[in-house]
Amino acid sequence: MRTKRAGLGLSRKRILTKAWPELGSARREGFSAATSRGGVPKAGTGRDLARAKGRTRLGSYLLLSSLLFPSPAQPYPGFPASPALPRLRQSQQRARVLVPDSFSAMAAYSKYLTARNSSLAGAAFLVLCLLHKRRRAAVAAASRAGGPPHGKKSGKPPIQSNEKEGKKERAMVDKVFFSRIQQILKIMVPRTFCKETGYLILIAVMLVSRTYCDVWMIQNGTLIESGIISRNKILFKKHFVKFIAATPMISLVNNFLKFGLNELKLCFRVRLTKYLYEEYLQAFTYYKMGNLDNRIANPDQLLTQDVEKFCNSVVDLYSNLSKPFLDIVLYIFKLTSAIGAQGPASMMAYLVVSGFFLTRLRRPIGKMTMTEQKYEGEYRYVNSRLITNSEEIAFYNGNKKEKQTIHSVFRKLVEHLHNFILFRFSMGFVDSIIAKYLATVVGYLVVSRPFLDLSHPRHLKSSHSELLEDYYQSGRMLLRMSQALGRIVLAGREMTRLAGFTARITELMQVLKDLNNGKYERTMVSQHEKDAEGTQVIPLIPGGGEIINLDNVIKFDHVPLATPNGDILIRDLNFEVRSGANVLICGPNGCGKSSLFRVLGELWPLFGGRLTKPERGKLFYVPQRPYMTLGTLRDQVIYPDGKEDQKRKGISDQVLKGYLDNVQLGHILEREGGWDSVQDWMDVLSGGEKQRMAMARLFYHKPQFAILDECTSAVSVDVEGYIYSHCRKVGITLFTVSHRKSLWKHHEYYLHMDGRGNYEFKQITEDTIEFGS
Repeated sequence: MRTKRAGLGLSRKRILTKAWPELGSARREGFSAATSRGGVPKAGTGRDLARAKGRTRLGSYLLLSSLLFPSPAQPYPGFPASPALPRLRQSQQRARVLVPDSFSAMAAYSKYLTARNSSLAGAAFLVLCLLHKRRRAAVAAASRAGGPPHGKKSGKPPIQSNEKEGKKERAMVDKVFFSRIQQILKIMVPRTFCKETGYLILIAVMLVSRTYCDVWMIQNGTLIESGIISRNKILFKKHFVKFIAATPMISLVNNFLKFGLNELKLCFRVRLTKYLYEEYLQAFTYYKMGNLDNRIANPDQLLTQDVEKFCNSVVDLYSNLSKPFLDIVLYIFKLTSAIGAQGPASMMAYLVVSGFFLTRLRRPIGKMTMTEQKYEGEYRYVNSRLITNSEEIAFYNGNKKEKQTIHSVFRKLVEHLHNFILFRFSMGFVDSIIAKYLATVVGYLVVSRPFLDLSHPRHLKSSHSELLEDYYQSGRMLLRMSQALGRIVLAGREMTRLAGFTARITELMQVLKDLNNGKYERTMVSQHEKDAEGTQVIPLIPGGGEIINLDNVIKFDHVPLATPNGDILIRDLNFEVRSGANVLICGPNGCGKSSLFRVLGELWPLFGGRLTKPERGKLFYVPQRPYMTLGTLRDQVIYPDGKEDQKRKGISDQVLKGYLDNVQLGHILEREGGWDSVQDWMDVLSGGEKQRMAMARLFYHKPQFAILDECTSAVSVDVEGYIYSHCRKVGITLFTVSHRKSLWKHHEYYLHMDGRGNYEFKQITEDTIEFGS
């Protein structure tokens, strides 16, 4: 680094080089004057030699400082005079002209370079580095998400993605958080007099009892120690016996408190889980959440782990806040009478200031908790997906690809957890100083005032033992109070984490409410490119159509067949089918066959027109891969009914046996051990047996209309013909999706979709050309 003065540029190295000859001469002459005794060093002069070397080194430092800093060049006391000093003074005068003013500023500030200030500067630098790294991580996360860094505007238009950018949920301790928690608490504590209220009261009573136990332990422990110090056996034995007698009661209080906390967590979880599942399993909400609405990615994570963590966090926060508040109130009352009101007031002022400061710093915890639970849900989903589709993945030999997928999701989770751990490390450093150590420092300052003030009226006539006893009681109470203040300050961290869980649970409740009211949010595909030819665009409004419930008829009247994300499959669908007229539906993949059934079953919204159909329970859907429920063999036939529903309908087990005989499954009853046999039916039954079991289920329910979606692909032709004949016999009208030519004879109409938005609905006659295999 080069500096300039009066137009001359001179480096620090050149200054030292110019002064070095004089410096070397001074060192040599000073060394000679201190060590030479007749020109030769004598024995026993080692100490003199070391002292001379030290003086020489110190003299070198002084000479350098005299060159660098503008101060008079005086010989150091005890330093031997040297003939080179006049030359050094001349060199100093020359160098002083060239040395910049910043060197004199360095000399002025050098007195602040103490060990204490260096430690504080190092700690501040560490905190700044951690905050800077966290900000860089946040910017990197924003860039990975496809948006500009926070606080910067991008000149480029945002890239559109297929996923909807949902409204960001706030996760911080503010009035929105308290409104949310109040809404959820009304669900978990529905009435004033209920089991949860009883446990809340039990916990409150145990907390008060525990606080009084702590105060009694302090007082009794002080008296025990006083008896030990004063060598008073009677005092020691008296309070020692009291301590032994009180331990069972104190232990009982602590365990009652734990019992109440655990029971309250379980009760809260039961209430909230029941409420959420009532909403989640109402009608087809569970289907709509995964297929129509894309606000919730992993509802299983929310309904299981997040609910449990939320309930645990609420109860722990109730305990961690109630106990310190009780401690503070009680210790303020005790300490006010002991050391005055100024001490507790100082502690409370410290609580307010430190709590406000730490709350501002902890704001990112709520959002990071939400992100953590989101990534945990994604990681859980890819693992469950591997288990569900293990056979297909094994046939494709896709283990390497699935491993890459799982590692990718897990890596994203680990990166976030690393950032979260780093943030908690930095916050833990600040929390420990403010909430733990500084609170203790304030406590020491407060409790020491009456004792260090010799004119304080409380201790004017107190003896040494009385001072000691009073200090023990006041000091321990104030220490407990400072610890309670620290727990309250640290409870803010748990409250911020609770805000993250609260935001996720509230979002789930809001989505469930919207879906049950027929509202959903999903990205809609733009139709400008598809309609560039000039065709009039049909406005797609979910729920814009009308559904009329009428028995024995299905009628589509100007209904647009569209997917939930806005893809139009058929613009204007019109046909009518009466009971007794079977319809065969055919067409290429993706033409809209399954979409038609989803609209009929009210799984997808109606975007327009009018749909006339029977009620939901009078339509029955039989998929290609039938679902086998957990339970007995009887449950497989009567699903979704239960045994009580079977009795109420008046259907006996002998009739159920007839249904199995109709589909040639009567032997299963004996093979599996009767109606009440419990097996893993998805593995026990073969593909053809599962399809025939689904047809037996159809015969049990006897709906007006049945939708058969390739449901006999694994059944022989003769059994298939018998099933269709039996359906006509019992009055079940069929909508069949199949490519088999052998099924045309069982139908009166056909609906053909070409996959380009066109369809054909006609009656089957002798002249109809059958297509299929």
